[in-house]
Amino acid sequence: MTTGTALLTDRYELTMLQAALAGGAADRRAVFEVFARRLPGGRRYGVVAGTGRFLDALEDFRFEEQDIEFLCSSGIVDEPTGEFLAGYRFSGNVYGYREGEAFFPGSPIMVVEGTFAEAVLLETLALSILNHDCAIAGAASRMAQAAGDRPLIEMGSRRTHEHAAVAAARAAYLCGFASTSNLMAGHLHGVPTAGTAAHAFTLLHDSEEDAFRAQIDSLGLGTTLLVDTYDVAKAVRTAVELAGPDLGAVRIDSGDLAVVAVEVRRLLDELGASHTRIVVTGDLDEFAIAALAAAPVDAYGVGTALATGSGHPTASLVYKLVAREDRTGRLQPVAKASVGKPSIGGRKWAYRRTDGGTATAEVVTREPVETEGRPLLAELVRDGKVVGREPLAAARDRHRATLAELPLEACSLSPGDPTVPTIFK
Repeated sequence: MTTGTALLTDRYELTMLQAALAGGAADRRAVFEVFARRLPGGRRYGVVAGTGRFLDALEDFRFEEQDIEFLCSSGIVDEPTGEFLAGYRFSGNVYGYREGEAFFPGSPIMVVEGTFAEAVLLETLALSILNHDCAIAGAASRMAQAAGDRPLIEMGSRRTHEHAAVAAARAAYLCGFASTSNLMAGHLHGVPTAGTAAHAFTLLHDSEEDAFRAQIDSLGLGTTLLVDTYDVAKAVRTAVELAGPDLGAVRIDSGDLAVVAVEVRRLLDELGASHTRIVVTGDLDEFAIAALAAAPVDAYGVGTALATGSGHPTASLVYKLVAREDRTGRLQPVAKASVGKPSIGGRKWAYRRTDGGTATAEVVTREPVETEGRPLLAELVRDGKVVGREPLAAARDRHRATLAELPLEACSLSPGDPTVPTIFK
């Protein structure tokens, strides 16, 4: 079984490679950019996520002997192309927006420089990672803004592909979620983990009291008890009778959450458990979270909506050739003129212009002009070597700072135009 990431790609990358090798254009210098023509769902900003995962995947992007045997024996590539792939190692440069940074339509969030043969093979790998993680991050950021100071638990593992679940937990934590239920995300990325119990645990026991007692005896008074398997009020009373006023939390997973939360809070206070927290779950998204702002809720658990980008499972990112070497050895801008799918040619640099600490424009230029504002493109890969890796905590801090820099209307959940215009110069 292959251990590299090179076959995580589309066949047409190899079709182009083979034709370029045969036609003599494969070694031409080329520049590709990753950008979004528009933000999904009328959102006000996008969030960069997945860059760290892409860098890890790039280091493992190699065609092993069994890969090449498969490609050649299946007629996907010819023998000369197979020989090229056997020695493939990306030796170019990659620049990109740092994780946690906001982006807007046209933002060149990743720039890949190399020969055409080297760079074209990275298209699917880059887009599959960035489209997924940026989509999750965009949704997670909106949810975190709606939640305010109340913590969010990522609980979407059972609603998506097993590996996508790990990436989703990482992206959610980057954008302000406090923890995840996914243990692999905790193991690989250091995301704090949290978990309670399902209705099955209560149903296993002869009574709800037996279930609660077993959980408290094993996990301590600080545990979270699920109180909506049968009768919520009765369950809350039983929970406090067993744990006393030091019960950590109760979880509500059904019903009109705002109404039930008020009733549960009143009952907990009457029973002397005024410090017991209320956690709500059950098909929450950013809109449901915002609707619960006035309810006595202490934390939210979010699953399906988070893992699916809250209705937008892709960030609409594309990977386009914007410059290529001509016969004289000079880089020339190139661009599509397709109806509805245009691109802007030329290798670009990007800056965030601010006024009084608030972002006013995304300035994209064809030459470095750092007087335009804060540079957004960082060096990630130099001559094939990863040089821009950073801790997830740094990206989390950056996202918090970036949100503080955006105009206030960025917090709006209603569809609208991007809060920061992109200016091409």
